[in-house]
Amino acid sequence: MQLTESPQVILDCQNVLGESILWDDRTNQLWWTNIHAREVWCWAPGQQISPRIYAMQQRVGAIALCEGPGIALALEKGFGMMDTATGAVEWCADVESAVPDTRLNDGRVDPAGRFLCGGMHEGSPQLPHSALWRWEGNNQVSLCLPHVSCANSLCWSPDGKTLYFTDMPEGTINAYPYNPDTGEVGEPRLFADLAEQPGLADGSVVDEEGYLWNAQWGGARIVRYSPDGAIDRIVSLPIDNPTCLTFGGPQRDVLFITSAWWGLTEDQRQQQPFAGSVFAFRPGVRGQREHRFHR
Repeated sequence: MQLTESPQVILDCQNVLGESILWDDRTNQLWWTNIHAREVWCWAPGQQISPRIYAMQQRVGAIALCEGPGIALALEKGFGMMDTATGAVEWCADVESAVPDTRLNDGRVDPAGRFLCGGMHEGSPQLPHSALWRWEGNNQVSLCLPHVSCANSLCWSPDGKTLYFTDMPEGTINAYPYNPDTGEVGEPRLFADLAEQPGLADGSVVDEEGYLWNAQWGGARIVRYSPDGAIDRIVSLPIDNPTCLTFGGPQRDVLFITSAWWGLTEDQRQQQPFAGSVFAFRPGVRGQREHRFHR
């Protein structure tokens, strides 16, 4: 890929709500979900091969690479495993099945191989009726954080001892002490306040230097924060709603970005023809390797 320091479209896929993008360093492929279309996508950048699109029976909020075969799924009301050869889905664990108007929304695997995923309330206004959940081996699911309205920005510091997380409507990104051995989450501190910023915190990823990159929904930009929460860099985009980020490429020196046209008016869609595309650029720093789920 002939990429520069400026983001460019690498796949004009018109996703309704692209999310949860991941780089598989074993196969050199990107995985992501198109939530409202009920699809999971897989694509190898730089190859003249069309993406493979897996049709799902329900929306998939987040996905995870696995140590063994398959892809882990955060479905609307629980966790499952997808066979990448056939697309068949095995249901593994219920989550919030008795709670109305919620679904799982954003997740990532921690350094020890647990799949953490938070939900969202789809009503208006959004209410803190969902939570952040931990899925471990033997299909054990436990509560990490209660009272969540819309979970986003899950990622970890390079040493695994800080979890970054946002409850999106609050307009902040918080940092939590994290125990990689147990998966326990401590009391939060404010990491970044977006109150005076043009967007809300959506997906995040941390680079090898410990800086957090955040896609800002409605802000038309990616922001890099230093470990103390100060803004280090702002990267503008030609679309309002970037959604999620992952470092990839053979050297993990490319930042890939999903986006959405969901929520735009018809006039805005005309003005933003690449909304819903996958973007990429070279940020001048390498990312961490994505952790894999240990089922």
